[in-house]
Amino acid sequence: MLVVGIETSTLQSSVALGTEQGTVATMAVRMDRAGHEIVAEALRHLMDWSGTPMESVGGVAVGLGPGLFTGMRVGISTAKTLAQTLGVPIVGAASLDLVALSARHARRLICATVDAKRGELFYAFYRPVPGGVARETGFLVGSPADVSAELEARAEDILLVGTGGLRYRQQLEGPVHVELASPGPAHPSAEALVELAVPRLLREDFDRLYDVQPIYIRKADAEIAWDQRRGAG
Repeated sequence: MLVVGIETSTLQSSVALGTEQGTVATMAVRMDRAGHEIVAEALRHLMDWSGTPMESVGGVAVGLGPGLFTGMRVGISTAKTLAQTLGVPIVGAASLDLVALSARHARRLICATVDAKRGELFYAFYRPVPGGVARETGFLVGSPADVSAELEARAEDILLVGTGGLRYRQQLEGPVHVELASPGPAHPSAEALVELAVPRLLREDFDRLYDVQPIYIRKADAEIAWDQRRGAG
């Protein structure tokens, strides 16, 4: 089964094509928020360059966040439109799960992070298991000080991976049992998304189109500004 993956929850958007045999083609573009609008064009280029007809796509996978609000909405809207147009099933996956998957060969606890802006991180803890990772916590949001305190409290070796770890490395690298992963796998990738999605699609574990929604851990900037204006009034 040929699957299209679309991941736009961070400043690095990516698209990928893959099957149960592995990745066919992938492309990543790092831009500002407006850059998320090019995801549909990037996908068209990827299909052309790989010589893959759109009719051969059998499923769509999309990253759900948590992450940047604009990016998540654009990516999910594009993926849902594509699935409807092609008449194929869709599955969604948490972007933190994709970050953690990149560190699945680590023999220690994994803390996957995404830079949440406004001085905060989205994060979750994972345990490597045969074939992947298992999430041990819910999706959390906190300041670097909050995350550092939680890392300090866990008396075991921890691999810190993701854009949040890179952004706040000075505040988070303090505990001697915490190691920061390299920048390479910091962003959730469409390639990892397809890897997670293919087995689900093959066993017909689809998501309902209506249920494919962004994972919101906190209010958007516009909602916070509105609340502040109401409070000031």
